[in-house]
This record gives sequence, structure tokens and C-alpha cells, in this order.
Amino acid sequence: MTEKERYDFYDFYKILERLRAPGGCPWDAAQTHESLKPNLIEEAYEAAEAIDSGRGEKMADELGDVLLQVVMHSLIGKENGEFDIDDVTSAAAKKMIVRHPHVFGDVKVQSADEVLDVWDEVKKKERGEKTLSENLNSVSRALPSIKRAAKLQKKAAKVLAPQESAEDALTLFKKLSEELTVNSSDEALANVLFVLTRFLTLQNVDAEELLRAKNEKFLKKIEKIEKTLVIRRNIW
Repeated sequence: MTEKERYDFYDFYKILERLRAPGGCPWDAAQTHESLKPNLIEEAYEAAEAIDSGRGEKMADELGDVLLQVVMHSLIGKENGEFDIDDVTSAAAKKMIVRHPHVFGDVKVQSADEVLDVWDEVKKKERGEKTLSENLNSVSRALPSIKRAAKLQKKAAKVLAPQESAEDALTLFKKLSEELTVNSSDEALANVLFVLTRFLTLQNVDAEELLRAKNEKFLKKIEKIEKTLVIRRNIW
């Protein structure tokens, strides 16, 4: 196993199984679902960063780290008598078949947007959601707050404000921003941020990604300023 140049999924699974087995790695053997949860979140973000880099080798490396987390949880689940890797792949496969009735059934769609509508309706039926609040509560609370706000607003708008435009949200944003001069409470600030997120969503702009890009620009600006200061010091 240690002399191979390339490894398939089964090889990878056997390696991690060996690490968890008696006589393997003490650290790997000690891990639980709870202890690995932060790692899964961190690896997902690092995979997203690798995708932004556009480098295939980096993407393969970081996606491998995400897969490692999936397999580790599957091994722990098997040891605990909860589930195994076949349960994971079976659940995913069945979900893809059920949620794509336009591919594996007789539902007709004409666009990617219609696919998303079908997907959302199927998920509602799977979860037995009958009310808007039940549908909204299905949005994961583990998401970053801005991304969760965008998802909540998008789902709610389909029922409460299907005709809402970006201009409507922008008008409300301007009004709430002006009111901050007389009321800058946490609630007022939250309202402005919430409505701004709605405006960006209606513009098909991912607020989370927009802020992430701004963070990177800010860092590069600081680096540029520091380089300028170093050059000036050297000149002096």
C-alpha cells in the first residue's frame, strides 16, 4: 500500500480504517463525531478557497481533506453501530434520484431556475413541511449569518413578496440608513444589514462572497501600504 503511486477510494478507505484500528494512530483512534466537527467546517472553507485559486492540484488536495472527514465520520459511525460508508453513499444516491424527477422521472423543466424550484418542492415533501415557518426553520443555523439571512429571505419572498424588486429593497435600505442618525441601536443596525443582504440577493449577488472578496482586497491594500513604508524606510 505504501508503494503505490495512485490510490482509489477503496485504498483510501482501507488506509483510514488502518489508522483507526488497534495498533494504528492514537490520535485518529481517539476522534469522535464531535471532535471532528470543527475540522469538517474548516476543511470545507479551505476547499472553497482552493476553488477560488483555480488551481486543479490545490483543489484535488483540499477536496481530499473534505473526503477524509466524510470517511472518518463513516468509520466512527460503523464502530458505533450507527451507519457506514455504504449508508452515506446510498443516502446521497437516493437523494439525487428523488430530487431530479426531471432526469429520473417524467417532470419537465426548461431552465436551471425551474430545477431549483422542483428541488425545493421535493425537499419540502421529504421533510413534511406544510407551513412557511417550517420551511424557514429547515435552513441550517450553522451557516454564516449573512448567508443564512439570504436563504431565509429568498424562501420567505416566494410566499410573502414574490413581486419584490431590488429597487424596493434599495428604497427601504436608504430609509433605514437615514433613520440610523436618530436611532443606532443594535436592532436598527441589524435591520439595515438584513435589508442590504436582501437587496444584494435580489441583484443575484452573494453577500457572503462579496464581503469575502472585499476582505482580500483590504488585506492586499494593507500589504501594499506596508511595502511602501518599508521602501521609504530603506530610502531614508
